[in-house]
Amino acid sequence: MLIVLGTTLGWLSSIIARTEEPGEILRQAAAGLLVALISGLLVNGGVVLGGLSLVALGVALAATVGALVLYHAVIRRQVGA
Repeated sequence: MLIVLGTTLGWLSSIIARTEEPGEILRQAAAGLLVALISGLLVNGGVVLGGLSLVALGVALAATVGALVLYHAVIRRQVGA
């Protein structure tokens, strides 16, 4: 579930940011995947095969969105400078 959530959010962020380069789209999807997995597993006590709590999904969602917003802010700052 965390894998699907993170990858989907990374892909959606590339659509919202109107990123058209295939490498950049994959980078954002991978970033979303990593952040969702790490934050969700930390909140869930590191349990991978057990039940996933709604709290862990919520934290993973919030952390992924925050990380992708930060990612886009840094990228735009570097391009604009």
